[in-house]
Amino acid sequence: MKIAYVLNTYPQPSQSFIRREIQALERQGIEVMRLPMRPSEQALVDPGDQAEARLCRYVLRAGAARLLFDFAATAFRAPRRTLVAVRLAVQLARDSGAWLRTLVYLLEAAYVARFARAEGCDHLHAHFGTNATAVALLAAALGGPGYSFTSHGPEEFDAPGPLSLGLKVDRARFAVAISSFGRSQLSRWASFAAWPRIQVVHCGIEPARFPVPEPQSEGPLRLVAIGRFVEQKGQMILIEALAQAVLHLSDLHLTLVGDGPMRGDLEAAIARHGLRANVTLSGWLDEAGVRAALVESHVLVMPSFAEGLPMVVMEAMATGRPVLATWVAGTPELVLAEETGWLVPAGDAEALSAAILRMAQVPVAQRAAMGQAARQRVLARHDIDREAARLAALFAKAVEGARG
Repeated sequence: MKIAYVLNTYPQPSQSFIRREIQALERQGIEVMRLPMRPSEQALVDPGDQAEARLCRYVLRAGAARLLFDFAATAFRAPRRTLVAVRLAVQLARDSGAWLRTLVYLLEAAYVARFARAEGCDHLHAHFGTNATAVALLAAALGGPGYSFTSHGPEEFDAPGPLSLGLKVDRARFAVAISSFGRSQLSRWASFAAWPRIQVVHCGIEPARFPVPEPQSEGPLRLVAIGRFVEQKGQMILIEALAQAVLHLSDLHLTLVGDGPMRGDLEAAIARHGLRANVTLSGWLDEAGVRAALVESHVLVMPSFAEGLPMVVMEAMATGRPVLATWVAGTPELVLAEETGWLVPAGDAEALSAAILRMAQVPVAQRAAMGQAARQRVLARHDIDREAARLAALFAKAVEGARG
């Protein structure tokens, strides 16, 4: 079985879960063609991402002439299919208001459909219910194989109407959510007839990369937060919470791993609250660096306002570290309050600060026991090979069904 992965910008530092999924599928014996629209503008510091980029066939690098030729050839060979695709593109454009962008999707889809036919691909799969899924939908209409997609959130759930999310689910062979919460959100916009085709397949980690956890060290509480520096990740609220907590716990330390457009704002807030001695900004780290940062910490903090189900939470739990997270989206399905971590309301700096101070009073042995419970839970639910096998079975069923 050969699957073409239709992606937007790939690989990216924040999307290593897609790379792990593809590689796990390949271990299942599935051939995967990587068809991103464009490469990342961010520097790829992880060797795994660098190697993955060399395996990609970037659609937009084919050039406008190639894309136009493929669309014209499709229109000549299959005018009825092309008319259906154009009508779908018009619907997508009306929903989003992005007429020019949708025209580009249509041209990209013609290239993807031709490539998939030429390579003998049995199925298309996209990640995120945004533009990559729009391209897959249109490619299928233009004569390419049928498609599925994995929805992560929160972007899809923030704008389901403009993204035509219901249409994408309804026309897919199947749709994947990464949590039960995600499945509920897809069900809100899909037709009831499509509900049985919405499946939950978790993102996964590679257990072999997470050996028996190193014991937590004694000493002042060390927190780590990992993610893009953007509003929805809530780092600014974390800085406010930290400023309140250090009034009672002066040797508290936070490491912020990541980067992004809010870095300047975060640096200014750190300086304004006098927290330069309490906060380290490490920049982006490769996978080994992230694991090292987790090992050196006592607790991962995830102060997000909106999420899907963060990979970094899984990685922290696999490292044997409890998690302090906000009660949003699929996070409570993995982080169990007072068992594998702590949960607080999103956007509440006082509640977050109070939770940090409570954590500081928890004995090291108790935090270690919570970390072990967290590790057992994530390994049971998020083994990438087990989840990839579930996804492979869905691919096989969809391809078999299409063949009749």
